Amino acid sequence: MDSDRNLYQYNGFFIIIFLIFAEVIDWLTSFYFSISKVTGYLIDMGVSAIFIFLIFLVFRGMSSTEKELRDYKKRLKNIFDSLDVAIWSHDLKTDTLLITSGIEKLYGHSSEEFYKDNTLWRKVIHPDDHHILAERESGLARGEAVTSVYRIIRPDGEVRWIQDRGIPVLDENGHFVDFTSVLFDITDRQESEGRYRSLVEMSPDLIAVYSRGKLDYINEAGCRLFKVDNPAELIRQPISRLIPPDVLAHIKNRELTIDENFEEKLWFEFKATQMDGTKIDVEMSAMPILYEGRMAEQIVGRDLTQRKKAEKTIKYMAYYDVLTGLPNRNMVRKHLKASLKNEEEQLAVLFLDLDRFKIINDTKGHRVGDLLLKVVAGRLKNAVQERGLVSRQGGDEFIIVLKGMTKELVIEVAEKVLQEFAEAIEVEGQEFFVTPSIGISMAPADGKDEETLIKHADTAMYLAKERGKNNYQFYTNQLHGLSSRKMELENGLRKALEQDQLLLHYQPQVHLESGEIIGVEALVRWQHHEKGVISPGEFIPLAEETGLIVPIGKWVLERAAAQNKAWQDKGLRHIPVSVNLSVRQLQEDRFIDMLKKILDDTQLAPSFLDLEITESVMQNSEKTARILDQLKELGVTLAIDDFGTGYSSLSLLKHLPIDKIKIDKSFVDDIIHHANQGAMVKTIIDMGHNLQFSVIAEGVEEQEQVEFLMENGCQVGQGYHFSKPLPPEEMEELLIKNQNQEGILL
Repeated sequence: MDSDRNLYQYNGFFIIIFLIFAEVIDWLTSFYFSISKVTGYLIDMGVSAIFIFLIFLVFRGMSSTEKELRDYKKRLKNIFDSLDVAIWSHDLKTDTLLITSGIEKLYGHSSEEFYKDNTLWRKVIHPDDHHILAERESGLARGEAVTSVYRIIRPDGEVRWIQDRGIPVLDENGHFVDFTSVLFDITDRQESEGRYRSLVEMSPDLIAVYSRGKLDYINEAGCRLFKVDNPAELIRQPISRLIPPDVLAHIKNRELTIDENFEEKLWFEFKATQMDGTKIDVEMSAMPILYEGRMAEQIVGRDLTQRKKAEKTIKYMAYYDVLTGLPNRNMVRKHLKASLKNEEEQLAVLFLDLDRFKIINDTKGHRVGDLLLKVVAGRLKNAVQERGLVSRQGGDEFIIVLKGMTKELVIEVAEKVLQEFAEAIEVEGQEFFVTPSIGISMAPADGKDEETLIKHADTAMYLAKERGKNNYQFYTNQLHGLSSRKMELENGLRKALEQDQLLLHYQPQVHLESGEIIGVEALVRWQHHEKGVISPGEFIPLAEETGLIVPIGKWVLERAAAQNKAWQDKGLRHIPVSVNLSVRQLQEDRFIDMLKKILDDTQLAPSFLDLEITESVMQNSEKTARILDQLKELGVTLAIDDFGTGYSSLSLLKHLPIDKIKIDKSFVDDIIHHANQGAMVKTIIDMGHNLQFSVIAEGVEEQEQVEFLMENGCQVGQGYHFSKPLPPEEMEELLIKNQNQEGILL
């Protein structure tokens, strides 16, 4: 009989354990579905194996010997000991406890402590969670199984989260006499869910989940994206309210064909409609997940509208001249390259340079010169109509590309261009006469690539100038032997350094608010012994083309560094001097060594030398990055000159060690004289600040421009409003005056 009673007791114990373990499985399943929101991974099949094994033990135990039951009990105990689970059974009538050893792992107290004080479990509960106990006990008294989540404080002060699944036992009269609790440590789950919830809610991107065609969840960023005040307005609404049908069709097709690429993300860009009807550009990814026990799609998206506008602006800046609206040199080369693929089609390149424009620009100012160039652009377009592409090469140079034309038709267009400039151009009540000198090259006879054709048309243009200007000339092989201004300039430029014809002028860079001179830019000038002062716009491109820019650039660096150190030694304010670098200089293998030697020889600290490069340097990104890193290690400051007139990838630019960007004068002029009223300048300033660059505005000529720049966060300006470029002696006087007047530039 004792054996039968023991067998009954053991079997009863196993049945209780079986029921309790069912709660364990229920918790594990619930835990899995919670975690699946974050990970989406399948739960380990080992849990199911344990469950099946325990069922086998229970039923096997009902017909086993007492020894076998003890063995099974021992095995069961080992299983529970391996899990982060504790079981607490409290008989209220006898006030006796049954506690598994897992209690020690969860609570940090020994089993003996709990047996000695059966209220200890209350004492360790976090004070802020005591109210949960009343709710829990009320439910158990009604005979309901209750799941509670509360915090405990372990002896070492650590706070842990506990899930307590209480299972009540009622007697035959329905009175609450006993209960068993299954306790789990869910700290990791709570922290994981908390972190996930925080990341999702604080994310600047849209994060949402939908299933069966309806929205299950959307974060606050998603509500802002679609201009919805409350997530409840969208929950359980058709997802088609947010995502276009064609995008949903792609996602649905993936759902119907789930295979080994089940977790592959899908990426889309599409136009979405906000609740007020506004169209926006959206980038979105979709990925299948398990959400609350069912298959769902998690989508992550962001508003691309501003980025698209910025890309459009950058693209425009890359391929169009901001002043005239004509295609620029980048576009014309792209157009030429594509056109030359048809080797049988005749093609003509007309290179135009405006006669006497430099005189007008120098005497009347850049503003009048710019207005004049706009009229010139209109007249060229009127002459060419739809027969070709009109572009601005830079300065007062223009290129026209004509396709599929005979030489006779090209002459007809060239004469039409000359006719357009027969009448005066009126700007601000004044009449100006400018005429074009036109050089023409033909493909394939004069060249089969864009560089050769442009070069030969340029050479022919100089011949047109030599023959009296206001005419056109075709390129011929004999031009190689003719004397032209370009060739004369090249020969003279080679002797300029030897004969000490080059000199430097300096233009101050001014803090707009205080008027303090915070830097100067060194600008090279050529005082020809016969032709007088030759504009940098004429000889610098020639120096670039011939490679003479390398020795000239070295001379400029030496003189500018030495001059700045001399000013410092005289007690003037220590400010940086800016020097322009060309692509050709940076390509020199020993450029870094040469620069180090100049700094050593002059004893100028590297921090007082600013090197300005153009955006064209970005074309060889790998080599550029390497050289710029070396310059940065040397300690000099790096700036992008004429920002916005070339093409630079923002994704590349932000990874280069650039300190400053200089807004090109053409954009600064738009503040007053363009319909967009400085919108481009504001865009560049904002981009510069976002990339953590200092921003300098070039070509500042009016007080109105100064006020606009200050209002929009640009702190430094340079231009004729403050001072024209000055010889070293006059620049020194200005520096002394500025320093003595405590930063007020007069």
